Amino acid sequence: MRTPGRGWWAARVRQFRAHLRARVATDERIALEAWITPAQMALFDAMHVADRRHGLDVVATLRASGIDDPDVLLAGLLHDAAKGATGVMPRIIHALGEAYGAWIPRWARVVPGAGTDLDRLRTHAEASAGLAAAAGCSPRTVELIRWQEAPRDPIFGERLRLADEAN
Repeated sequence: MRTPGRGWWAARVRQFRAHLRARVATDERIALEAWITPAQMALFDAMHVADRRHGLDVVATLRASGIDDPDVLLAGLLHDAAKGATGVMPRIIHALGEAYGAWIPRWARVVPGAGTDLDRLRTHAEASAGLAAAAGCSPRTVELIRWQEAPRDPIFGERLRLADEAN
């Protein structure tokens, strides 16, 4: 395992700040009504505000790179739907575990309740895909969400992964 450099740490600090300051403006939410269904909007509304903000930012990054495919944009919007009310500390522990090894989240499980949040983060891609399917998303959108960390779609899956990492 390679030790993350300054770029990784800078991105994590940026994500931490964004998590704490996350907001979704009313006009941003209203704009979604033009391209997502009521069931998909209900799923979006059920997401933690930081994950809603992140989804909107991923969509903006995808659009700025020229992507206008509704399946890909919807995957960007809802890809973290199953993270739920997970707080910032389990998210930090999860990120450190991905970067430095599984011993970090294993050790953190001694904290009461931490295991549930860490399990939710570890399995969020599959669970988010299930929520997206239940909300009526296309099979393609569901698969983009399911494989967000290890894309199987060589073009759009990778673009989604990069937009996710950039935000």
